[in-house]
Amino acid sequence: MTHSTGTLYIVSAPSGAGKTSLVNALTDLDKQIRVSVSHTTRAMRPGEVNGVNYHFVEREEFVKMIEHGDFLERAEVFGNLYGTSQSHLLQTLDEGHDLILEIDWQGAEQVRKLMPQARSIFILPPSQQALRERLDNRGQDSDEIIDGRMREAVSEMSHYVEYDYLIINDDFAVALEDLKAIFRANRLQHNRQQQRYGKLLAELLG
Repeated sequence: MTHSTGTLYIVSAPSGAGKTSLVNALTDLDKQIRVSVSHTTRAMRPGEVNGVNYHFVEREEFVKMIEHGDFLERAEVFGNLYGTSQSHLLQTLDEGHDLILEIDWQGAEQVRKLMPQARSIFILPPSQQALRERLDNRGQDSDEIIDGRMREAVSEMSHYVEYDYLIINDDFAVALEDLKAIFRANRLQHNRQQQRYGKLLAELLG
């Protein structure tokens, strides 16, 4: 078998659609998949681990990385900087792992321009009511904050048309099967199978 390069997957969803739970369940089932860990200048929260949740760096170091052109995409959110390291991403793909990038539609737009071969997946809730209930059930935010998140979610959801695949997360088990199917089908494309089974294919046709 010859060396096979991994595929980059962009996964986006409004807050509360269940994206992180689906991605975590998928990576537990499929050890060939990695999740990209972003760099951020925000402070570490209790329970977070450096290098697992984020690569936590000082603003000065982040700015140096920008100057060196190391970010595939970056954004500023509430005064904190977030970015995806291009060198780390390419190294993971070159090792043959599929890599998931959990980013919003704006970040997805930046990545698509630089890596048009990336596949993109948008996850939607079954209804606005279900989304609101999920945000309510977190018990972390006031009604006012949830109203704001809902307005933001509706705006975000309109960008689903820019993505290759669409998953409706109504029944979690079904949504997970749909997600698994996307990864499996992409691995069966002839160019990836050619990379993987080059020797066998040469023997079959020889």
